[in-house]
Amino acid sequence: MTEPFLAADEPPAYAVVNPDGGSPYVLLCEHASPRIPRRLGNLGLPRAERHRHIGWDIGAQALALGLSAALDAPLFLTCYSRLVIDCNRPLGAASLMPELSETTVVPGNRGLTAAARQERIEALHRPYHAAVARRLDARQAAGIPTLVVGVHSFTPRFKGQARPWHAGILFAGARAFGQALIASLAEDRALSVAANEPYRIDGDDYTVPVHGDARGLPAALLEIRHDLIDDMAGVGDWTLRLASALREAEGHASCGRAMAERAR
Repeated sequence: MTEPFLAADEPPAYAVVNPDGGSPYVLLCEHASPRIPRRLGNLGLPRAERHRHIGWDIGAQALALGLSAALDAPLFLTCYSRLVIDCNRPLGAASLMPELSETTVVPGNRGLTAAARQERIEALHRPYHAAVARRLDARQAAGIPTLVVGVHSFTPRFKGQARPWHAGILFAGARAFGQALIASLAEDRALSVAANEPYRIDGDDYTVPVHGDARGLPAALLEIRHDLIDDMAGVGDWTLRLASALREAEGHASCGRAMAERAR
């Protein structure tokens, strides 16, 4: 008998919080945990490497849980490290199971066979996105207004370069929604908030293109600098700030969607 990828006493691939929440928002946190399945050992990395930003988005899970509670929103969380498989990557992306993350070699990802790669996809990536898709299908079938938001964090420095922003809002098709979020956050003049920084939505992304844009749903990723949310005081501050901005942006997203539909 083949040994299961996840043991019976390990967490499942994903967790769902408040699945029937009344908010128009559906929240995703694709880099919520640094956990590695027992079967993979430690991927050849010491704990200090696994628990820094290459292994998960520091503070993102706590922030996502805070937003879920504040907005009464469904939340889908991954339960395993993006070093095992990155659930915000399409299956063809080179960074799906990274052999090199930032400047760190990941020994346990080097030379993976096609069968080993497929096992991770079937155990972790596919179940997570199937669960999100089922929820979005059900909401759309019921005519429930829906906006898709991924919750992420980023490092203050990357490969020696400082990142000056406090937050970035990443979007592709949902420009009105993204700009509305930025405008709301930028009302606090002490904040530096940018569009599509420190990353851009491109062919290596999954959540916004697949769960948002492809369905015609307003979608964006929230990127918060992780030193601002690495304790509960910071998480609390940003939960309040982002919940307010998300509520304000709902109307702009609806207007933008209606204008796009009329233009077809």
